Amino acid sequence: MRKRPLVRVRKSGAALVAAGIAFVGAVPLAGASWALAPLLLIPLAVLIWAWRAGTDVYADELRVRALVGGSRVPWDRVSELAPDQRGRVSALLDNGNVIRLTGVTRDNLPLVLAAAGKTPAGGGSPAASGDDAADAEAEPAAVQP
Repeated sequence: MRKRPLVRVRKSGAALVAAGIAFVGAVPLAGASWALAPLLLIPLAVLIWAWRAGTDVYADELRVRALVGGSRVPWDRVSELAPDQRGRVSALLDNGNVIRLTGVTRDNLPLVLAAAGKTPAGGGSPAASGDDAADAEAEPAAVQP
């Protein structure tokens, strides 16, 4: 029996809906000629990516999933979690590698940390500081057990 993640973080559902609409819209075009039938693969690939891509948070590890494949990262290998200028969060590992956490943003980072039982090294969440949110985005959050 597979264990269930504590939190599943995915991209916006709007991408899934848009891919579904694009697929339905491509059906008449693909039906006009067999040569155009492979056009259905483009919205289908986007639909699968939107459904599958994201980050699953477990108590002992993170699982980052993409269209094809994924990565499993134990929490003890994560040195810090840091948002970029666009608010997307990446994990710096103990070996110096960086993994982008698909779907995790500055806004839902406290939820991810809380689900795993981790706390930011500063003691509070960067989003909770209000006016200081721009300053907090430049500071990476070291993960404390």
